[in-house]
Amino acid sequence: MPDPSTLSASEAAAQIAAGTLSASALAEAMLARIAKREKVLQAFAWLKPAQIRKQAADVDAALKAGRKLPLAGLFLGVKDVLDTCDHPSQYGSPIWAGHKPRNDAASVALARRAGAVISKTVTTEFATRHPGPTTNPHNPAHSPGGSSSGSAAGVGAGLLHLAYGTQTGGSIVRPAAYCGIVGFKPSWGTFHRAGMKVMSESLDTIGLMAGSLADIAFAMTALTGVDHALPQPGKAPRLALVMGPSAKLAAPETLELMDKVAYAARAKGATVTPLELGAPFATAYELHPHVMNMESAEAMGWELDHAREGLSAVLRERLDWAMGEPRAKLAEGRAAFQAAQDGFAAAISGYDAVLTPSAPGEAPEGLASTGDAAFNSLWTLLHVPAVTIPAGKGPKGLPLGAQIVTPRGQDAAALMWAEWLRGALHG
Repeated sequence: MPDPSTLSASEAAAQIAAGTLSASALAEAMLARIAKREKVLQAFAWLKPAQIRKQAADVDAALKAGRKLPLAGLFLGVKDVLDTCDHPSQYGSPIWAGHKPRNDAASVALARRAGAVISKTVTTEFATRHPGPTTNPHNPAHSPGGSSSGSAAGVGAGLLHLAYGTQTGGSIVRPAAYCGIVGFKPSWGTFHRAGMKVMSESLDTIGLMAGSLADIAFAMTALTGVDHALPQPGKAPRLALVMGPSAKLAAPETLELMDKVAYAARAKGATVTPLELGAPFATAYELHPHVMNMESAEAMGWELDHAREGLSAVLRERLDWAMGEPRAKLAEGRAAFQAAQDGFAAAISGYDAVLTPSAPGEAPEGLASTGDAAFNSLWTLLHVPAVTIPAGKGPKGLPLGAQIVTPRGQDAAALMWAEWLRGALHG
């Protein structure tokens, strides 16, 4: 029998459902794999083997009793801004060291209900800028991206079948691209944020990471009850190639990548047409930092008033800047977001999806920076689904991603067109 730790999420779930693999046997294989990589990777904020074994045994007992658990035994990393009843929830900050919530976040409760085996993954400080210790699974001298650092690295190294991330700027799509995996930011509000350490009321979105689009579709269906299958579309897509307001920030390898992706898509029958979205979208993009940081300053009121010295210098600086902004700036930003949201479907009318870079370039060297959300924040503020797929490698041999975006609510379509593009790129 092959090593169970090499199975994809869908494959492992199928074997467990068929009774040819137990959750406990899968857990032992995954723990052995983790032991080989975690010392360098440092993806986990909390993982105790005894706790993992207990969860897996409980899953096996539930299956024996006849319960249907679509994610039975699968290792799912939970970014440490989502509360867990049996793991500390520390939000990447010494202020909350040892904090133990009574209950699970709503998204975590869904995963447990489906039979997933839970661990906690490293986040940057409050899912903002100050990085944790996690390294890139393809080269530990480089960042895994952030703020969902541990989730992306854990999936990228094959230590997790699935992982929750959150995105306020680019914190699902960018690290997924850096780590060579699939990252899916669904439409805003798809996963309820109860039990999340929310920073930006207008932006924060919970999403998933996995090794393949098939695993994302499988998990989204299991968690939401909405079919996210990947049907053959029956036609090649009409793609709008959008570099967006951040076009000048694209590294040479990203410009070359987009040319190659567009060429591969056209070779399979797609139309790929460069498109400028226009002024309302550029305005909303420019105001994203104001809304994000001003709302974060509101969310961090207690920490600022009672635990200020526990905040990193970079976070204090950003929050102090935000509190110095006129209140009207927040209203202006929210209005710009709404105008862009209202106009997006019309702006891409005639196209099936947007094709755009996932990140400016390869993962940065060193761990001081988790990269730039320049190619993500517009799609986050639009509240639309966005998915990154592995699409190539840069000059240092690190992964590069291509991103597919569709209008809000068209989550299954985003995954379908991303799968079409994957086939065009990789056959």
